[in-house]
Amino acid sequence: MIWLFPDVSCGGILMRNISLFAEDEAHEDFLTALVHRFADKYHVKINLRAHSVRGGHGKVITELRLYQQGLRHYKEPLPDLIVVGTDSNCLGFSARKREMDQAISTNFADLVICAIPEPHIERWLLLDSEAFKTVLGKGCPAPDQKCERDRYKRHLIEAVLAAGLVPISGGIEHTEALVNAMNLPRIAQIDKSMDRLLSALRNRFRMWQQTES
Repeated sequence: MIWLFPDVSCGGILMRNISLFAEDEAHEDFLTALVHRFADKYHVKINLRAHSVRGGHGKVITELRLYQQGLRHYKEPLPDLIVVGTDSNCLGFSARKREMDQAISTNFADLVICAIPEPHIERWLLLDSEAFKTVLGKGCPAPDQKCERDRYKRHLIEAVLAAGLVPISGGIEHTEALVNAMNLPRIAQIDKSMDRLLSALRNRFRMWQQTES
């Protein structure tokens, strides 16, 4: 059973509380920008709290379990949505999703959306060459799909350098602008892991929009 907490409102406007868990800065920046983009599109007011998780997938799982313990013992207010971002690496989406499902209590399963890039978040930043050109002045090559460690970090750095810019933080400093420039329907057609996330977010925000209308 899920406990119900009063909705938080600001000036009479319903606010949807969203908790975000991400394995690194790139995931956090990407998902924060994407969630805000959906909120703007569907005219839903949100309060997004990013739980600053660093240290990879294992740390995300640990922090997510601790957070759920807080929810069960009323130490944390129940959010409207929990977004969890972690790379699939070489496991693939299905295996990583099973791991995530095992870490999520059945009490809160309906609140969780998993963002699982295949294989790494940096590949998502390279999916839309036109967006890359809009933001950095030059498009990027279409990425392949291999699970080699740090492959797409290198590709992102190379693409930023090719645009004549210095990748100060490996290129992820452009994440918010890239997400806002992306043609989401188009990249959903070319990347299944992105399509899963976009579909889940679209369904949730549509439901909230209909509830409030």
